[in-house]
Amino acid sequence: MHVKKDFIHSAQSEPHRIRTKEILKECPDMRKLIGKNPYTILPIIGLVTLQLVLGIVLKDQPWWMVIAIAYLIGAFADHALFVLIHECAHKLIFKNPVANKLAGILANVPLIFPSSASFETYHIKHHSFQGVHELDGDLPNYWEAKLIDNYFVGKVIWLLFYPFFQLFRFSRLKEISPFNKWVGLNWLVQIFCIAVISYFFGFKAIAFLILSFFFSVGLHPLGARWIQEHYLTKGEQETYSYYGPLNTVAFNVGYHNEHHDFPSVPWNKLPQIRKDAPAYYNTLSYHTSWTKLFFRFLFDKEISLYSRIVRSNRGKVLLVDESKPDVDITVVK
Repeated sequence: MHVKKDFIHSAQSEPHRIRTKEILKECPDMRKLIGKNPYTILPIIGLVTLQLVLGIVLKDQPWWMVIAIAYLIGAFADHALFVLIHECAHKLIFKNPVANKLAGILANVPLIFPSSASFETYHIKHHSFQGVHELDGDLPNYWEAKLIDNYFVGKVIWLLFYPFFQLFRFSRLKEISPFNKWVGLNWLVQIFCIAVISYFFGFKAIAFLILSFFFSVGLHPLGARWIQEHYLTKGEQETYSYYGPLNTVAFNVGYHNEHHDFPSVPWNKLPQIRKDAPAYYNTLSYHTSWTKLFFRFLFDKEISLYSRIVRSNRGKVLLVDESKPDVDITVVK
């Protein structure tokens, strides 16, 4: 067994711009999928309402019920809200960029911790500079990868406290400004909402929301999504899609190669990309079960936090048309 002690270093630029160029040359009609889906605001409102109502209902229930509902229902609702925040970050709901930011802040309310505005800043850099360690916040820190390595207990701890490990990465991303007026508004809204919920409905309502948050991104089969997207689970292919049933409750977030190739296509049209260009996507390795991947990650010593590709080649990619700041596009150089 070969145990990795460093990330895999690549001299190539990230792979998506090349595939995007090839697909557009062969399938020019793919551009027709680009656009907005304003109806996405409806599930945002519905899921925010669901989580708040569940918190109120559970405020006087036994702890075992609070934990169970958070794991079995709350985690899926929060995970879906994270996906919808992701849609807001790419400006895929409304034509007005301000409306997208406000929608993201609304979706953030049940998630307790203010993250929508910051996520947009860091996530767009992830698309532009995938694998560039000083710009891609999706990559683990070196000390993080060394600490967790390929140990079962370390991986459990990493998944359980995944949001905190992400926070520790901010300090290395020195070229990215961590604060702006939208981050400030995001914080103010969250503080106000948490105060109101706590005052009127008590600690168990807040506890339910906190548990739902941590389960949705951590020690839960849904947590396998973070492994699925860019961890090397078969050769050195650095992005993987998930084609499984949970896409129905996760707004097609599993279509990750498709999303990176065409980040301006909304969630409801991502499966069409694969359907229209099967030669490009069916030939790639992909996952069909987050649950299976979840347990494989925990127990397979061949997979560690070092199972990522890093690069110094920043390449050239533009995700926002400067003349039309509300349009999210990919420019291939």
